[in-house]
Amino acid sequence: MKYYSYENFKDDTNILIKNVKDFNPQVVVAIARGGLTLAHTMAEGLDIRDVQSIRTELYDGIQKRERITLFGRCELENKQRILVVDDIADSGETLEFVMTSLKKSYPNVEMKSCTLFYKKTSVIAPDFWINEANEWIDFFWESDFK
Repeated sequence: MKYYSYENFKDDTNILIKNVKDFNPQVVVAIARGGLTLAHTMAEGLDIRDVQSIRTELYDGIQKRERITLFGRCELENKQRILVVDDIADSGETLEFVMTSLKKSYPNVEMKSCTLFYKKTSVIAPDFWINEANEWIDFFWESDFK
């Protein structure tokens, strides 16, 4: 297990903000809960006020479920560029499911994805990512506040 500190998060998020800037997203969509912290900070750095979230459940703790459940709906009418944000593309199933669901609902919107971590075995590669994950990541927001 690898601990991921606030300092690492701050440095990596600043790099992601620079990398995403040219895409010029109008909306940041967080995949809750893991993507909420990153989505908020990305939106601050990109000066985007429209931050939305969509919730999925694939895990009960560390136990993987048989299928993903999606909760909520984003309001993306009249938008051209959306940035979908999560903490990690581990199996990639959640990110792929959300991207596919949003593209079905909004086929004319350009969407890109962004994560802090990416496992090469993921079924989808995020458009923007910083770290390759080779072990379980213990994010500061998961452990520092318990």
